[in-house]
Amino acid sequence: MGLPSKGRMASDTLDLLKDCQLSVRQVNPRQYVAEIPLLSNLEVWFQRPKDIVRKLLSGDLDIGIVGLDIVTEYGQGNEDLVIVHDELEYGDCHLSIAIPKYGIFENINSMSDLAQMPQWTYEKPLRVATGFTYLGPKFMKEKGLKHVTFSTADGALEAAPAMGIADAILDLVSSGTTLRENNLKEIEGGVVLESQAVLVASKQSLIRRKGVLDITHEILERLEAHLRAVGQFTVTANMRGSSAEEVAERILSQTSLSGLQNSLIAFVDLFKLFFHDRRPWSYSSMVKQHKKKRVLIERRKVKEKLSDHHHELKPKLKIDWTIIDDEYESTDERNGDGNQHQNRGLYVLERKRMMKK
Repeated sequence: MGLPSKGRMASDTLDLLKDCQLSVRQVNPRQYVAEIPLLSNLEVWFQRPKDIVRKLLSGDLDIGIVGLDIVTEYGQGNEDLVIVHDELEYGDCHLSIAIPKYGIFENINSMSDLAQMPQWTYEKPLRVATGFTYLGPKFMKEKGLKHVTFSTADGALEAAPAMGIADAILDLVSSGTTLRENNLKEIEGGVVLESQAVLVASKQSLIRRKGVLDITHEILERLEAHLRAVGQFTVTANMRGSSAEEVAERILSQTSLSGLQNSLIAFVDLFKLFFHDRRPWSYSSMVKQHKKKRVLIERRKVKEKLSDHHHELKPKLKIDWTIIDDEYESTDERNGDGNQHQNRGLYVLERKRMMKK
């Protein structure tokens, strides 16, 4: 598996894999080979993005994560490259034409205006500085610009028009701040490609190499699960009420909690607990999705129970009660590991109390 070796794309890729429980373990930060312990028989190579695409085509790599712009530029339409996931939701940018705001370009606001300028002839073509020598000529031909020449350059393309070595540039744009600071502007119809990070694989590897398809499927499932959960959050609260129905009615009466669509009410009887003071409590868990305003409400009626084990506790000993699947484990917070039982189960109820004799 090939991963970007440097820059923002590299760090964001490692963060995404970590969020998917696929942390990359690198023994030495100077080494370019690593592993993902959760995926046996998978070797990670840190490479330049364009080298990842080239190695996928040559068969040296099976899968990789790079920007769509790099896949398109260096893949050049090769059918052996398969986009496994096309929206990893980071590395967003677009490849775009930019021209000066001044001089002969002051009133040029679209690609059609640029194509109709009489200045461009066979003897004096439009000069474009870019690192995208495959996508650039292809795009200009589609837009009807016949007299165009391209010069390759790496970095600081925004300075090319001011230096007089180019009339326009074709480069990746994120916020557009760098363009504005260099008196450049984007024009209508000048966006070549919308790009973000993608998971790409070699079709031949998926078909012929044993285990590649299974590993790719595992990675894809984890990525998709994480990305779907990003727009959601969980709110958990203990609410006093005589019944679960009363608590549900109180929650759903607030439009900010009930959502724009019908809410799903799930009756879950996971915890059958009775605490010593016999006070009724309702455990409410809400999963709210920002974009679609959907709310899942789980209602569990909970009462307190005091185990014989807890009678042995010293006066005013602060205890972290962690109850997992109808069983309890107590942890003395004074020993510094009060959270050691977190993440051990999907349904966890924690309640901290000051216990007395």
